[in-house]
Amino acid sequence: MSRIGRMPIDIPAGVKVEIEPGNRLTVVGPKGRLSRAFSPDMTIEVVDGQLVVTRPSDARHHRSLHGLTRALLANMVTGVSKGFQKDLEIVGVGYRAELQGAKLVLFLGYSHPVEVEPPEGITFDVDRGGRKFSVSGIDKEVVGEIAAEVRAKRPPEPYKGKGIRYVGEYVRTKAGKSGKVA
Repeated sequence: MSRIGRMPIDIPAGVKVEIEPGNRLTVVGPKGRLSRAFSPDMTIEVVDGQLVVTRPSDARHHRSLHGLTRALLANMVTGVSKGFQKDLEIVGVGYRAELQGAKLVLFLGYSHPVEVEPPEGITFDVDRGGRKFSVSGIDKEVVGEIAAEVRAKRPPEPYKGKGIRYVGEYVRTKAGKSGKVA
Protein backbone atom coordinates (compact mmCIF):
# COMPACT_ATOMS: atom_id res chain seq x y z
CA MET A 1 0.00 0.00 0.00
CA SER A 2 1.04 3.56 -0.64
CA ARG A 3 2.16 5.23 2.58
CA ILE A 4 0.61 8.52 1.54
CA GLY A 5 -2.47 7.04 -0.13
CA ARG A 6 -3.59 4.96 2.82
CA MET A 7 -3.55 7.83 5.33
CA PRO A 8 -7.07 9.14 6.00
CA ILE A 9 -7.78 12.88 5.66
CA ASP A 10 -9.49 14.48 8.66
CA ILE A 11 -12.36 16.76 7.66
CA PRO A 12 -12.29 19.84 9.94
CA ALA A 13 -15.41 21.45 11.38
CA GLY A 14 -17.11 23.76 8.89
CA VAL A 15 -15.89 21.84 5.83
CA LYS A 16 -18.39 19.93 3.73
CA VAL A 17 -17.41 17.28 1.16
CA GLU A 18 -19.76 16.26 -1.67
CA ILE A 19 -18.96 13.22 -3.81
CA GLU A 20 -20.77 13.33 -7.15
CA PRO A 21 -21.01 10.56 -9.76
CA GLY A 22 -17.87 10.03 -11.84
CA ASN A 23 -15.59 10.79 -8.85
CA ARG A 24 -16.16 14.55 -9.02
CA LEU A 25 -15.52 16.00 -5.59
CA THR A 26 -16.61 19.39 -4.27
CA VAL A 27 -15.16 20.70 -1.01
CA VAL A 28 -16.84 23.73 0.59
CA GLY A 29 -15.36 25.54 3.57
CA PRO A 30 -15.14 28.92 5.28
CA LYS A 31 -12.56 30.24 2.75
CA GLY A 32 -14.35 29.10 -0.41
CA ARG A 33 -15.25 26.23 -2.70
CA LEU A 34 -13.03 23.87 -4.74
CA SER A 35 -14.15 21.22 -7.20
CA ARG A 36 -12.13 18.61 -9.07
CA ALA A 37 -12.66 15.39 -11.03
CA PHE A 38 -10.56 12.37 -10.03
CA SER A 39 -9.86 9.08 -11.78
CA PRO A 40 -12.93 6.81 -11.77
CA ASP A 41 -10.64 3.90 -10.79
CA MET A 42 -10.07 5.30 -7.29
CA THR A 43 -12.72 4.81 -4.60
CA ILE A 44 -13.25 7.90 -2.44
CA GLU A 45 -15.45 7.57 0.66
CA VAL A 46 -16.30 9.57 3.77
CA VAL A 47 -15.90 7.28 6.81
CA ASP A 48 -16.34 8.61 10.38
CA GLY A 49 -15.56 12.22 9.45
CA GLN A 50 -12.51 11.25 7.38
CA LEU A 51 -11.88 10.96 3.64
CA VAL A 52 -10.47 7.57 2.66
CA VAL A 53 -8.99 6.74 -0.77
CA THR A 54 -8.65 3.09 -1.88
CA ARG A 55 -7.36 1.57 -5.08
CA PRO A 56 -8.75 -1.46 -6.93
CA SER A 57 -5.46 -3.30 -7.58
CA ASP A 58 -1.69 -3.16 -7.19
CA ALA A 59 -1.15 -2.28 -10.84
CA ARG A 60 1.53 0.36 -11.38
CA HIS A 61 -1.02 2.86 -12.74
CA HIS A 62 -3.30 2.44 -9.71
CA ARG A 63 -0.40 2.71 -7.26
CA SER A 64 0.70 6.02 -8.76
CA LEU A 65 -2.86 7.41 -8.75
CA HIS A 66 -3.45 6.37 -5.13
CA GLY A 67 -0.98 8.76 -3.48
CA LEU A 68 -1.71 11.53 -6.00
CA THR A 69 -5.46 11.42 -5.38
CA ARG A 70 -5.01 11.49 -1.60
CA ALA A 71 -2.52 14.41 -1.77
CA LEU A 72 -4.81 16.47 -4.04
CA LEU A 73 -7.77 15.84 -1.72
CA ALA A 74 -5.73 16.85 1.34
CA ASN A 75 -4.70 20.09 -0.42
CA MET A 76 -8.35 20.85 -1.25
CA VAL A 77 -9.46 20.33 2.37
CA THR A 78 -6.57 22.42 3.73
CA GLY A 79 -7.18 25.16 1.15
CA VAL A 80 -10.85 25.72 1.97
CA SER A 81 -10.21 25.62 5.73
CA LYS A 82 -6.87 27.46 6.16
CA GLY A 83 -5.72 28.62 2.71
CA PHE A 84 -2.20 28.70 1.26
CA GLN A 85 0.41 31.45 1.15
CA LYS A 86 3.79 31.89 -0.53
CA ASP A 87 6.07 34.62 0.82
CA LEU A 88 8.57 36.35 -1.45
CA GLU A 89 11.18 39.03 -0.87
CA ILE A 90 12.93 41.53 -3.13
CA VAL A 91 16.68 42.11 -2.88
CA GLY A 92 18.34 45.00 -4.72
CA VAL A 93 18.82 48.74 -4.49
CA GLY A 94 15.73 50.53 -5.79
CA TYR A 95 13.73 47.31 -6.19
CA ARG A 96 10.34 47.38 -4.51
CA ALA A 97 6.73 46.27 -4.74
CA GLU A 98 3.47 48.09 -4.13
CA LEU A 99 -0.23 47.39 -4.36
CA GLN A 100 -2.51 49.39 -6.67
CA GLY A 101 -6.01 48.14 -5.93
CA ALA A 102 -5.70 44.37 -6.25
CA LYS A 103 -2.85 44.65 -8.76
CA LEU A 104 0.81 44.07 -7.74
CA VAL A 105 3.21 46.63 -9.24
CA LEU A 106 6.93 45.72 -9.20
CA PHE A 107 9.80 48.15 -9.70
CA LEU A 108 12.70 45.87 -10.66
CA GLY A 109 15.24 48.07 -12.40
CA TYR A 110 13.56 47.93 -15.78
CA SER A 111 12.63 51.11 -17.64
CA HIS A 112 9.00 50.45 -16.75
CA PRO A 113 7.10 49.06 -13.76
CA VAL A 114 5.95 45.43 -14.07
CA GLU A 115 2.25 44.93 -13.29
CA VAL A 116 0.81 41.57 -12.22
CA GLU A 117 -2.96 41.17 -12.35
CA PRO A 118 -4.18 38.52 -9.87
CA PRO A 119 -6.42 35.76 -11.24
CA GLU A 120 -9.70 34.99 -9.49
CA GLY A 121 -9.16 33.68 -5.96
CA ILE A 122 -5.63 35.09 -5.54
CA THR A 123 -4.71 38.06 -3.38
CA PHE A 124 -1.43 39.92 -2.97
CA ASP A 125 -0.26 41.47 0.29
CA VAL A 126 2.73 43.84 0.45
CA ASP A 127 4.55 44.63 3.72
CA ARG A 128 5.54 48.17 4.63
CA GLY A 129 8.69 49.15 2.81
CA GLY A 130 7.78 47.11 -0.26
CA ARG A 131 10.55 44.52 0.20
CA LYS A 132 8.38 41.55 1.17
CA PHE A 133 5.07 40.43 -0.25
CA SER A 134 2.91 37.33 -0.29
CA VAL A 135 0.63 35.48 -2.69
CA SER A 136 -2.35 33.79 -1.03
CA GLY A 137 -5.42 31.81 -2.05
CA ILE A 138 -7.27 28.54 -1.52
CA ASP A 139 -5.89 26.53 -4.47
CA LYS A 140 -2.32 25.38 -3.75
CA GLU A 141 -1.48 24.86 -7.43
CA VAL A 142 -2.58 28.35 -8.47
CA VAL A 143 -0.80 30.02 -5.53
CA GLY A 144 2.46 28.24 -6.40
CA GLU A 145 2.10 29.01 -10.11
CA ILE A 146 1.47 32.73 -9.59
CA ALA A 147 4.37 32.96 -7.09
CA ALA A 148 6.67 31.30 -9.64
CA GLU A 149 5.50 33.66 -12.39
CA VAL A 150 6.16 36.71 -10.19
CA ARG A 151 9.61 35.35 -9.24
CA ALA A 152 10.39 34.84 -12.94
CA LYS A 153 9.98 38.59 -13.57
CA ARG A 154 13.46 39.06 -12.03
CA PRO A 155 14.96 35.82 -10.66
CA PRO A 156 17.94 36.14 -8.29
CA GLU A 157 21.16 36.57 -10.22
CA PRO A 158 24.24 34.60 -9.09
CA TYR A 159 26.78 37.44 -8.64
CA LYS A 160 25.11 39.93 -6.30
CA GLY A 161 21.94 37.96 -5.48
CA LYS A 162 19.62 40.76 -6.64
CA GLY A 163 16.09 39.84 -7.68
CA ILE A 164 12.92 38.23 -6.33
CA ARG A 165 13.28 35.12 -4.18
CA TYR A 166 11.16 33.03 -1.85
CA VAL A 167 11.60 33.88 1.83
CA GLY A 168 14.28 31.53 3.15
CA GLU A 169 15.55 30.59 -0.33
CA TYR A 170 19.33 30.25 -0.47
CA VAL A 171 20.95 31.77 -3.56
CA ARG A 172 24.46 30.53 -4.21
CA THR A 173 26.64 33.41 -5.30
CA LYS A 174 29.60 33.07 -7.64
CA ALA A 175 32.92 34.85 -7.38
CA GLY A 176 33.33 37.70 -9.85
CA LYS A 177 36.16 38.19 -12.30
CA SER A 178 39.61 37.38 -10.98
CA GLY A 179 42.58 39.70 -11.56
CA LYS A 180 44.86 39.43 -14.60
CA VAL A 181 47.48 36.76 -14.41
CA ALA A 182 50.85 38.22 -15.43
